[in-house]
Amino acid sequence: MSEFYKPGDKVVRSGIYQVTHSEDHAVPQDVTCVFGKQFPKCRHCGDQVRFTLVRYAKDIDSAENFN
Repeated sequence: MSEFYKPGDKVVRSGIYQVTHSEDHAVPQDVTCVFGKQFPKCRHCGDQVRFTLVRYAKDIDSAENFN
């Protein structure tokens, strides 16, 4: 079962997340979220938006060979 994150939660793994809105005002979309930042609210459905990790990805600043 997938783990969902909500606005205000901290991003625990940088990567690509699928965004699902509570109302049909937007189709699900993929976005990049970076470790340590907070998941944002949607301007339309507020705290009802949810984020699901699709694929983990390292932040380039923490990737070997790029520091």
